[in-house]
Amino acid sequence: MEPAAITPETFSFIALFLRADWVVKGVMLALGTASLWSWAVILDKALRLARLNREAEGFEAEVASGRSLEDIAAEAGDAPTAILPRMLQGALREWRDARAKGQTSDGQAAFLIQRIDRVLDTSIAREALRVEEGLSTLAIVATAAPFIGLFGTVWGIMHSFQAIAIQKNTNLAVVAPSIAEALFATAIGLVAAIPAYIAFNHFSADAGRYCARLEGFADDLSTAIQRRLSARV
Repeated sequence: MEPAAITPETFSFIALFLRADWVVKGVMLALGTASLWSWAVILDKALRLARLNREAEGFEAEVASGRSLEDIAAEAGDAPTAILPRMLQGALREWRDARAKGQTSDGQAAFLIQRIDRVLDTSIAREALRVEEGLSTLAIVATAAPFIGLFGTVWGIMHSFQAIAIQKNTNLAVVAPSIAEALFATAIGLVAAIPAYIAFNHFSADAGRYCARLEGFADDLSTAIQRRLSARV
């Protein structure tokens, strides 16, 4: 039996997918879905982190302008979506409660600062979870996709050896298409894994810098409250 003629179209992506058996097709579809999923996360993280940093930069400029913190907090509204206005409002709320109760002793002032720090730390922790959401998806795709692609490759090569044994023909025209299908699965796995790996490291570093920015703002806010307490004593 003469093998089918090999043309450039034999090795097109569509031809390789259609000619693969159901296991390799399943691997390719799973990896393609994982790649699309990871790119959706990448675009979401890039846009979200850029927006969060712009909002933080603008609010930090407002606070550094010398205006009253109460005025800035009031302009943010009753339920601001950005984290820095929420942190400012939470700290001022604790301050107002303490002032209403007449807490002016050193011990009471220290306790107030602890309460404010706890409120700010809680806000930062919640924001960190929100910012890091989706990074686990990138980590899973980056680590699992190459192995899933390798499974498809091994399965495809095993299938090609079966075809050789059945046809009793080691002609390159018999072997090459099946091996190309198998290697295509590995290629898709790498295409899914490499961007996810790079994006995971990049966004992990960006999220860490953003959280450090929030912690710096919290420290400055706590220091400002301490100055107010010192001025009242």
